[in-house]
Amino acid sequence: MPFMFFDIRYMIFMLPAFILMMAVQWYVSSAYKKWSRVPARSRLSGAQAAQRLVQANGLYDVQIEGVPGNLTDHYDPRRKVLRLSRGVYEGSSVAALAIAAHELGHAVQDQEGYFYLRLRATLVPAVSIGSYLGWILIIVGIFLRAAELSWLGVAVFSGGALFALATLPVELNASARARRMLVEGGLIVGSDEERGVSNVLNAAALTYVAALITAVLQLLYWVTVVMGMGRRRD
Repeated sequence: MPFMFFDIRYMIFMLPAFILMMAVQWYVSSAYKKWSRVPARSRLSGAQAAQRLVQANGLYDVQIEGVPGNLTDHYDPRRKVLRLSRGVYEGSSVAALAIAAHELGHAVQDQEGYFYLRLRATLVPAVSIGSYLGWILIIVGIFLRAAELSWLGVAVFSGGALFALATLPVELNASARARRMLVEGGLIVGSDEERGVSNVLNAAALTYVAALITAVLQLLYWVTVVMGMGRRRD
């Protein structure tokens, strides 16, 4: 019976994804460490930069909070809260401003009703259920030799890949907005600071590319499992 932890095919599909994720995490950490040591000439903290961008974009209902952890920054569209990790909230580095502006980019997307942000939000409930229900349906279908049930599980499980696909334009667009807002607002100056912002944001974007590749490879693994089940029936 092809369980993922004992099936060599799982290792064939997921080992490259694991290596990719590890490499990307190293790159993100390296880029953040490098540019978190470079103070921005504006001397603004991430929180101060975010507050200026809030005002510049008319986001008066958005609150800014500090949260514990490292790189735990995110925007909560339900509560209209921009949460920045301590290093970003208090830091005045190029990296801090880049991350704060990126998260603020999500708030601007929310205000404008950005299509892919809405699409991702609609997928959240289905993905939350599908990530657990999908593989259960697949395994049950395999045990019962019910290919139709397993294919239903594959369809449900595919929501994770769709979510990762919808997330990519959301993150890339937020980064593009961040670069533009920082430059136009005079929060970063000089080609070196622009390069640092791009380095940090590009590194972060790679995590979402890696997540998409991982989700697709995991989906393909289950497809091969169910297809193999059909061949054995024939």
